[in-house]
Amino acid sequence: MIETKPSDSMRDLGIVQSNARSLYERCTALDLPAELPLAEAIVSQLITAMRRVRRVHDFAKGSGIAAPQIGIHRRAAIVQPPDENAPTIVMLNPQITSWSDAEDEQYEGCLSFFDVRGQVPRPLSITVETNTPAGESTVAEYHNGLARLIHHEIDHLDGILYTARMRAGIEPIPVEQYRQTGHTWNYDHQ
Repeated sequence: MIETKPSDSMRDLGIVQSNARSLYERCTALDLPAELPLAEAIVSQLITAMRRVRRVHDFAKGSGIAAPQIGIHRRAAIVQPPDENAPTIVMLNPQITSWSDAEDEQYEGCLSFFDVRGQVPRPLSITVETNTPAGESTVAEYHNGLARLIHHEIDHLDGILYTARMRAGIEPIPVEQYRQTGHTWNYDHQ
């Protein structure tokens, strides 16, 4: 019997894998409100893809997916906070406009190379500007784990995988060695 790797499962669910050149390119902004039907279609596809993925994997820390991970090269992403009752955060044309100097380093995973986890330093607070479907700008501030999730997804839209943010000399570890699976990130030290 051939054992299925986590990345094989993600590939089978339609998630673009890290060997795809498109994951390393900056995505094109949506022209809103002119491209509203396209934006709505992309968000719908992102939500459908996330539901497929969440049926096969539990995400205790929350989860997210960006349009390039489903083969769409536009600036759209969604994030589901750890509290499954919390609304899904939809981001159209997101840009990080400011971030805290304070940061921490925690393990992250990525649907596009799900066989490993890596320690990634990220700011503890970020401010993000996005567009509404009507094309108006809105600003929101995110902290701790939610800031980490949002930053990770915006990086995808800029063609950056988390391995590019890891400190020099630090390598991802196989998911089998990662011992904190199923546990939330620890922000008690804040």
